Amino acid sequence: MGHRIAATHTYRGLRATEHYLDVPVDYAHPEGEQITLFARELVSTEVPDAEQLPYLLYLQGGPGGAGPRVTSLSGWIGEAAKSFRVILMDQRGTGLSSPINRQSLPLRGDVDAQVAYLRHFRADSIVHDAEALRRALGLERWSTLGQSYGGFITLTYLSLAPEGLERCLVTGGLAALTGHAERIYRHTYPRMAARAAEYFGWYPEDRVTLDRVFAHVDQVSEQLPDGRPVTRGVVQMLGNHFGGNTRVHALHHTLEQAFVETVDGPRLSDAFLDALHQQASRAANPLYALMHESIYGQSTLGVSDDGRVETAWAAQRVAEEFPDFLPDAEQPLLTGEMVFDWFFEYDPALAPLRGVAEALNAVNDWEDLYDLDVLATNTVPVAAAVYTDDVYVDRDLSLETAGRVRGLKVWETDAFHHDGIADDGAAIFARLLTMTQPAAGA
Repeated sequence: MGHRIAATHTYRGLRATEHYLDVPVDYAHPEGEQITLFARELVSTEVPDAEQLPYLLYLQGGPGGAGPRVTSLSGWIGEAAKSFRVILMDQRGTGLSSPINRQSLPLRGDVDAQVAYLRHFRADSIVHDAEALRRALGLERWSTLGQSYGGFITLTYLSLAPEGLERCLVTGGLAALTGHAERIYRHTYPRMAARAAEYFGWYPEDRVTLDRVFAHVDQVSEQLPDGRPVTRGVVQMLGNHFGGNTRVHALHHTLEQAFVETVDGPRLSDAFLDALHQQASRAANPLYALMHESIYGQSTLGVSDDGRVETAWAAQRVAEEFPDFLPDAEQPLLTGEMVFDWFFEYDPALAPLRGVAEALNAVNDWEDLYDLDVLATNTVPVAAAVYTDDVYVDRDLSLETAGRVRGLKVWETDAFHHDGIADDGAAIFARLLTMTQPAAGA
């Protein structure tokens, strides 16, 4: 596997080195087809002997999210750079790591060929990529920080290759280790409903505005900037704001400018339509929608109440149990990270992938991502921030998982929501790092 350094750039207190590595599509056949893995290494130029510091791999949220593109050392990265050289890896299929989208995926062939390829883009393959990069850097072990889906990957890493890990930090990312995808959504829909009640308690006028928007789009044809019609389902996607500490309040600023007076009467403002478009488009990360429910796919541990193994649009089916989230509800609640099949008809970035999405949702023989026996005997120091009111990674399921990983230390807090590291990442990182340090005198 060829490792090459493309460039090194120094600016604003950091040195960024760009790494490229050739890795197998399928690690069961390492001599087969290769793809490109990209990672950016960040080192502080203001920390003495920073080039001698140990390494920290960041496992970002997703699926389908590239590594952060940063231009200065701030937030959690600034804190981490005091003690580590930070690796920001584009997970396979994202960023510069052989990206997958509507343009590139058809190169694989027909739907069956595309599905066969995508089966190698889950957490187990990402862990193997990380190990390949660790070895290419000549490291015996490194530490990791996993945010959201990055925490899911961390649990897979601890299952498959714990020998490569010095310590693991997790924020809002302790995945349920057992159960069908339906189980996840039966926990998260009530969390979203509670968050909505909290939000409308702060901003009761926004419930009135939102109801007006729903009624308006029922009667008046409105279009997003790219020409797509505005539907109730698209408006509901504004619920993505609910996962944030401060971002949730940005929703109020969006709704307060929902309408503008025109010669044709009240219409949705361009500013509001642009905000809807930002939530409705997956052009920047199509893998998120395409692979989202596959991250819960388990061949032996993921059987639904009715014996179903395939994920089969679990979020959409479970929504029927929570009718306030259905678009035709009298006062529809806002959705969050749920993925629905209509995305693949509505979004131009996803429409060409509709057949692949259907096929992935029908897969019934996913490999298990976690080894419960290995996790039960874990020896790697692990510290996790569990957010009491997290609307995406349920607190109760997180604590259940924590109890199954030997030695995992939990810091539960209601001070943050799912994207806590975007709010006060430096403090969160510092606290978790301290929790994994050996006790004084040990």
